[in-house]
Parts: sequence; C-alpha cells; structure tokens
Amino acid sequence: MPANVQTDLAFILFLPAFCIVGALYCFYPRTPRHALRWIADLAVLAFAAVVSVVATRWGFRTATGVGGALWKQVLATLLAFACFFGFVGIGALVRRPWLRRTP
Repeated sequence: MPANVQTDLAFILFLPAFCIVGALYCFYPRTPRHALRWIADLAVLAFAAVVSVVATRWGFRTATGVGGALWKQVLATLLAFACFFGFVGIGALVRRPWLRRTP
C-alpha cells in the first residue's frame, strides 16, 4: 500500500463520524441563523479538518514500531479524533457567547 494512502487511512475511515459531528455543530443551536454564522462554522470545521489531517500524518510518522504496524494507525486515529473534536469543542465554546451578543 502506498505511504500516502496509509497515512490518510485513519482520517478516511473516520470521515463519516467527523461529518456527523460537523453537521451537528452547524445545525445546533438552531437560532440565530445568518450568513456570518455559517461562514464562521464552516471555517471552524475546515480548520479542524486540516489540523486533524496534519495530526494524523504526524502521528503516523512518529509512531514507534513497538506495537507493530497497527500501532501507527491507532496513534494516527487518536490524534485525528483529539484534534478534530478539540477544535470543534473550542469553536462551540467560543461561539456560544458570540451568538448571545449577535442580534
């Protein structure tokens, strides 16, 4: 298997979970809905996805061979989850007071 496919496999396998969480992040809370909110939500999700891919590749490259070849995929997946959910969580925490201020 080519190296670039192996490094992105952890992200690709969990892309449906990231899409579900991203959709929930965008759709809740239901109000207010304005263009600036959609742009901000999509920017947070895009940034979270990019950071997640970078973390996946970094984790795959830095994993030692102690646990075998599977350990590289496990570490890459854990880092992808941590980065994606961490940035979406931070985005949700920052968005909450911002939505209260915005008319």
